Amino acid sequence: MKAILSLVLLVSALAVGGARADDTLSPEHRQSAAAAWQLLDYLAVDYGGAVRDGVVIDAGEYAEMVEFAGLARERIAALPAGPAREALIADAEALAAAIGRKASPAEVSRLARALADGLLAAYPVALAPSGPPDAARGAALYSENCASCHGAEGRGDGPLAAGMEPPPVDFTDASRARERSLYALYSVISRGLDGTPMPSFSHLAPEDRWALAFHVGGLAFSAEEAEKGARLWRERAELRDMIPDLDALVKSVPALLAETIGAEDAQAVTAWLRHHPEALLPPAAASLARASTLLDEARTAYESGRIAEARQQALAAYLDGFELVEPALKVRDPALMRRIEAAMAAVRRAITDGVPAAEVATRIDEAQALINSAARLLGSQEKASAVASFVGALTILLREGVEALLVVVAMIAFLAKSGRRRLLAYVHGGWIAALVAGGATWAVATHLVAISGAGRELSEGVGGLLAAVILVSVGIWMHGKSHAEAWQEYISRTMTRALSRKSAWFLFFLSFLVVYREAFETILFYAALWSEGAHQAVAGGAGAGALALVVIAWAFLRYSRRLPIRQFFLLSAWLMAILAVVLAGKGVAALQEAGWIGALPLAHLPRIDVIGFYPTWQGVAVQLLTILVLLLAFHLQGRRHPARAAG
Repeated sequence: MKAILSLVLLVSALAVGGARADDTLSPEHRQSAAAAWQLLDYLAVDYGGAVRDGVVIDAGEYAEMVEFAGLARERIAALPAGPAREALIADAEALAAAIGRKASPAEVSRLARALADGLLAAYPVALAPSGPPDAARGAALYSENCASCHGAEGRGDGPLAAGMEPPPVDFTDASRARERSLYALYSVISRGLDGTPMPSFSHLAPEDRWALAFHVGGLAFSAEEAEKGARLWRERAELRDMIPDLDALVKSVPALLAETIGAEDAQAVTAWLRHHPEALLPPAAASLARASTLLDEARTAYESGRIAEARQQALAAYLDGFELVEPALKVRDPALMRRIEAAMAAVRRAITDGVPAAEVATRIDEAQALINSAARLLGSQEKASAVASFVGALTILLREGVEALLVVVAMIAFLAKSGRRRLLAYVHGGWIAALVAGGATWAVATHLVAISGAGRELSEGVGGLLAAVILVSVGIWMHGKSHAEAWQEYISRTMTRALSRKSAWFLFFLSFLVVYREAFETILFYAALWSEGAHQAVAGGAGAGALALVVIAWAFLRYSRRLPIRQFFLLSAWLMAILAVVLAGKGVAALQEAGWIGALPLAHLPRIDVIGFYPTWQGVAVQLLTILVLLLAFHLQGRRHPARAAG
């Protein structure tokens, strides 16, 4: 493998051109440090092919190991003088001595890895790409440039592989993958291997070479392992400390990670991070990067004729990517948030309509440009400002909580007005259970199983429409009671029986439903804000929002006690009617975002969140139908009680 020597001697191009470099070192010193690191990485992996049980099993390979150990020492000696360099030279000599006495592969690997780590600690040379590679681009480049030799799945069985010497590498070989870092793969892709069929791909842009390295580096790791790795990554902070950034990831060797966390967990975490390097970004940046990546996957699927897959990926780009940063973006630039929502909806609509692939690509490019603008905006500050976090926490709680609060408070006022205070426990039990269930759902979604964005929107949409139906019936019932003769007689004769049987649990269910549909999403929004770092501001905003809700509840209950019974029921009926219309609009919008209902936009009409008005034909139609049902019912009740209606 003399080809490795030429690779290492020219590795400076990688340190300067393909990766981010530490400006405190001159270009020559960066070249020396990067070349030494590459030599040590090669020694750690391939020494086992030269020596076994103290005996040389491949003389040519062993000669290279001796040569490379000497070259590594020379490269280290060329670095700026200082105590660190002298210690590294001593370690390099110890490594050469171990190779000279034919030490075990485990010992040589340990010495080489330790020396490589010490080298980069003393002379930092950033080896990573400037950002997470484009997974879709990596797959496309592999198909175009590598599959003919390495095979479509990376097994080394491509149509041109027959007769090659040496044969193409099998990238799915788990034992080999455990010993290789992503940077080592990037190096070979960049330079090739002289004397073998492996060519250089230096003509590709550095970001394309990194995309290829991440793609082939992930072929040995299954989707099941990645799923397990995602869960471990969320749950175990020490893993995030071990691999804090892309620099650490591209240098990480699964076999070494296994010595600390165990082989299975190392395999899983490596699978997750190689498939999803955006997980190393700050939360907002990671979510936006995921949205952009999923849009690329939608583009590729659509161009290949996989329409259903393209539609699903475009939907996931919104629900599992962009939607997670909406709270932070809405505080800083609500206009940009709306533009991104509209652009991503246009992508989904174009895919559904079956327009030409070029038009879908244009829509995706437009959406990604806006997403990049959001990433720059949210990334302009390392942490969210205190004011933005406070306002975000306050508005989220008010936006999500007022509707549920009004329904619950109306039920409390009704029971107090009708003298059925003993049933208040059912109402209070309902909303308390909803808060507990919302927190439990968030915990399960975070630590046990993944709940997709579509699942969140589906539950919110179904819950919203169901709550709207219930509120329509409650509003009609309350409006009818405003016309009832001898109300107190009605209460004592009818409501005692009704409330003692099913209505108490009905109140519990309604209280639970209207609160739960908001609780889970509110917690998710707060988790997103909390991750941005301004914890005191978020807590302050939440406290201010909770205080505002308490004031609203107090004012409603105090005012309702002063109302005559008929006016109370009229006010409550209209309140239920308005909330039913609002929830109907929001329920339809949530189902549209989940992909369960189409969305035909109404051009030039504004979106008004507070009243649940989202300018689509479907949403407006459902809200108009709700209004018509309510008005018709109120009108018929008024005709049955003309005297009361007039009075």
